[in-house]
Amino acid sequence: MAQLNIHSDRIIENINTISNFMEQNARQWSLVVKVLGNDKTVLSRLLLDPAIRRTHSVAASHWKTLKVVKEIDPTLRTMFIKPPTSRNAMQIVRYADISFNTTMSTIQALDAAAAKQGKQHEVIVMIEMGELREGIKREGLIPFYKRIFKFPNVKVIGIGTNLGCMYGIKPTYDKLIQLVLYEQLIEAKFKQNLELVSGASSITLPLLEKGKIPIGVNHFRIGEAAFLGTSPLNNQPVLDLNTNAFTFDANILELYRKDSQPDGIRSEGAVGHTPEFEEQTEERSSSFKAVVDFGILDVDADYLLPEDENVVFFGNSSDLTVYDLGDNPHHYKTGDMLRFKLKYLAVAKLMYSRFVEKVIQ
Repeated sequence: MAQLNIHSDRIIENINTISNFMEQNARQWSLVVKVLGNDKTVLSRLLLDPAIRRTHSVAASHWKTLKVVKEIDPTLRTMFIKPPTSRNAMQIVRYADISFNTTMSTIQALDAAAAKQGKQHEVIVMIEMGELREGIKREGLIPFYKRIFKFPNVKVIGIGTNLGCMYGIKPTYDKLIQLVLYEQLIEAKFKQNLELVSGASSITLPLLEKGKIPIGVNHFRIGEAAFLGTSPLNNQPVLDLNTNAFTFDANILELYRKDSQPDGIRSEGAVGHTPEFEEQTEERSSSFKAVVDFGILDVDADYLLPEDENVVFFGNSSDLTVYDLGDNPHHYKTGDMLRFKLKYLAVAKLMYSRFVEKVIQ
């Protein structure tokens, strides 16, 4: 079975490094654990370490993940970072101390659920600032806040936005200073203090290093940098973080020298991904092809980086993948493993796959 190797000590070191950096810059941050899915063993290794106490909260986009977090340590502050649905209001209030919201009817449902549970639920309102993802329109900001300040069981603690996730809109200084101005407008209009201005993530860490983040943006939601050590702004390492907290090992099931082009009439029946082939010639080249034990149901090969530069993706199907080893200069054989470095989406897919072994090291 292919296996995902998880070096928890390197992740914990990253968490402490980010916390040091945030404290130096008078910011708070939440650890976004959605990449880990609901794996209680892995989550426990991280959340029971003292390093987690240096974060503002633990954040996820599925309430079942936050349920696991609360089972591990009920005292941890939790944050639900996508707009919840009204039908899940009871679960959101039970397992999330804070949720991000954009819809009045949902906040009303959260207020009712909080009343039933004898709690006060905290909310952050997300506004749309160009990414065209979640967020209320900016011209509706004042009437929206006016209504939600009246809910007795909901406490409004902030304002936020999402940049860089869907269309890659850069979180520029101008964009973020607008967010701060909206926060100041709300506070002045309603005489209410907003604790958090949440407009930053892993993508903005390099900008904070350069002093290009407005002081008023005081909350970061960080996942990729903590787990992979990189920023999606440029896919480069940031803050000297560990970039090798995850590796992936796939077993070579078969290894033969084979043609480098398929032979026969190609149909539409292919379910995997393959390279484009030029028109065949009479003289057919060949190379060693390694068949390994994962497929597109487990992870997209585009997000895997072979450690051996001689290993090149050749094609895959639902549960098998083929790599071209050329003349096999490292003398791989059946039963050996190919090792890969991972991009963020590879880690996420592999953590959610039931057919990949997770090994904590």
